[in-house]
Formats: sequence, structure tokens, C-alpha cells
Amino acid sequence: MDRHEVEGHEVIEGEVKPTGNGAHVLVPKRWRGADVKIVRTSTPDE
Repeated sequence: MDRHEVEGHEVIEGEVKPTGNGAHVLVPKRWRGADVKIVRTSTPDE
């Protein structure tokens, strides 16, 4: 696994859920309009 260092304000943990031809992760409404970074921390289940 690679190690990445990211400066930020808050961290949440969630599960990626399928949506149409892609997937999404839900974040709090108060994050609307903010820049975010998503880091995959496990191998996806096929």
C-alpha cells in the first residue's frame, strides 16, 4: 500500500456505493462547494 500525506480539516470514513455506471461516497451537506480528495484504502469487492 502507498502512503499519502494530505492536509485538511476533517476526515470521514464511508463505503463507496454503486450509482448508475459509476459509484459515489456520501459526505455531510456542510461540505457542499468544498474541494475534497478521495483515497481508496482497500481492494474493491468484485
